[in-house]
Amino acid sequence: MSKFDGKVIVITGAAGGIGTAAAQKLAEQGAKLALVDLNLEAVQQVIYDLGLDDSRAIALQANVAKEEEVKAYVDATVAKFGKIDGFFNNAGIEGITANVEDYPTETFEMVFNVNVKGAFLGLKYVVPVMKKQGYGSIVNTSSGAGLIGSPGFVGYNSSKHAVIGMTKVVALEAAPFGVRVNAVAPGVINTRMMRQIEKNTVPEDAEGARKAFGAAVPLGRYGEAEEVANVAVFLLSDDASYVTQSIYTVDGGQINQ
Repeated sequence: MSKFDGKVIVITGAAGGIGTAAAQKLAEQGAKLALVDLNLEAVQQVIYDLGLDDSRAIALQANVAKEEEVKAYVDATVAKFGKIDGFFNNAGIEGITANVEDYPTETFEMVFNVNVKGAFLGLKYVVPVMKKQGYGSIVNTSSGAGLIGSPGFVGYNSSKHAVIGMTKVVALEAAPFGVRVNAVAPGVINTRMMRQIEKNTVPEDAEGARKAFGAAVPLGRYGEAEEVANVAVFLLSDDASYVTQSIYTVDGGQINQ
């Protein structure tokens, strides 16, 4: 029997690099998946690529910053599968690169709407389902940026600090009900988001920015989405049954050097 046979896992940002990698690993281990993304066609393609039929997966379109759409994806998952065993609260955006005095207020609000409000709303509607069940595991996606300061990233860094705060609070609230809440904190990962950050940081030499970011990592390279997914899947599994309120860095040693 695979570790996730019969288990129902919700993933937001499921069409992105880390979300898709997690979906693949969970599908390989028998999970039933509710895959949520703003881009419905992209997440339908993920399900097709994984070879899952409608007994194993559902594609759900949602803007995670809109409460009614978050409630709808949670309700749709419970209506189809009857429960939620795990929740990878993963959707996020990077914003732009600019010092605080030049950072547009509307961009700051947009980043917080997705990264903070979106994560909050996911917790707001998934946690009650898990409390009623008496079990469940939640993994929030923060970032190494949520543990340090990075000049030019006031929106992204502060939003990911907030995700860590929510993780710690909700873990304590949910623990008496058998629900675990942890977070992964990726570093520089080889995904679309880092391609955009490279362009934002050094518009005239994105490749140079990429090389500099990779060289700053003690392991000497970017991480891959699958390497973050490995940790998230572990935290969602029963192998992590005594792990809660923890923040797992997946960053090649960068943050703690």
